[in-house]
Amino acid sequence: MTAVIDQPFTRSEPRLRPAEIWRIVRLHAVNPTVFFGVPWIILGGAWAITMLISLIVSAGTGVSIVMGPGAGGAPEDIDGMRYSWAVLSPQWYLVVVGVQAIGLTFSFALGFGATRRDFWLGTSLMFVLVSIMYAAAIATLVQVEIATNGWGLGAHMFDALWYGQTNWFVDFYTTFALQLLVLFIGASVTTVYMRWRMRGMIVLMSTTAAIVIATVAVITWSNSWPAVFTWLGGLGIVGAFTVVLGFAALFGVLGYIVIRRATPR
Repeated sequence: MTAVIDQPFTRSEPRLRPAEIWRIVRLHAVNPTVFFGVPWIILGGAWAITMLISLIVSAGTGVSIVMGPGAGGAPEDIDGMRYSWAVLSPQWYLVVVGVQAIGLTFSFALGFGATRRDFWLGTSLMFVLVSIMYAAAIATLVQVEIATNGWGLGAHMFDALWYGQTNWFVDFYTTFALQLLVLFIGASVTTVYMRWRMRGMIVLMSTTAAIVIATVAVITWSNSWPAVFTWLGGLGIVGAFTVVLGFAALFGVLGYIVIRRATPR
C-alpha cells in the first residue's frame, strides 16, 4: 500500500483537447455583448457622428454632396475626413476585452477542470474568430462606403487612413492583424497581474516605459528618424501589418508562458 501511495502523480490527459478548447470559446461567448455588442455600439456611434459632421459641413459649405460614384469631388473639409481615426474607435475597447477575457474567466475555467493550456488556446481561438469576423465586416463596409460615395454624403468613415487604397483582402488582413494585436496586448498584460499581482504590473510598466524612452532617445541622438520612416515606408501596408501580426503572435506566446504559472485567486 505504501508503495502505491508514494508513486508520483502524473497527468494522463492529452496535451491537445479540442473539446475543452472549444468549451473555453463557448465560455467567452456566454456574454456576447463583450465581444459582439459593445464594439459595434462604439463603431455605430462613431458612424452616426461622422454622418452628422458630413451633413453639417455640407450645409456650411452650401455644396450638394449627394452624388453618385464618379460624380464631382466632395468639399475639401469632408475629403479631409480620410484622416479620421473613427474607423479604429473600437480598438481601444478591445484592449479592455482582452483584459476581461483573462481576468473574469480564468479562475472560473480552472474551477471547471480546464487546464491552463486549454484556457489559453481556447482564448486565443476566440480572439482569432472575433478578429476574422471584424476584419471581414470592416473590409466589406469599406467597399460599401466607396460604392455609395460615402453613403451618399461623400463622407469617409471606413474609407479612411490606409483603408480603401488597395482591395478587400488587404483591408481584411490589416484589420485582422490589428485586432489580434490589441486583444493579445490586453490578455498578456493581465496574465502578468494574475501571476505577480501589482508588483508585477509596476515592474512591467516601468520596464516598458524605460525601453520606449531609451529607444526614442537612441534614435533621436543618432538622427535616425529619417531612416526609420524610410524603412517603415518601404515595408508597404501589407509588410507593416505583417510586423503587427508578428507582435500579436509574440504577445500570445509570452502570455501563455506567464499564465502557465499564474495562480487563480
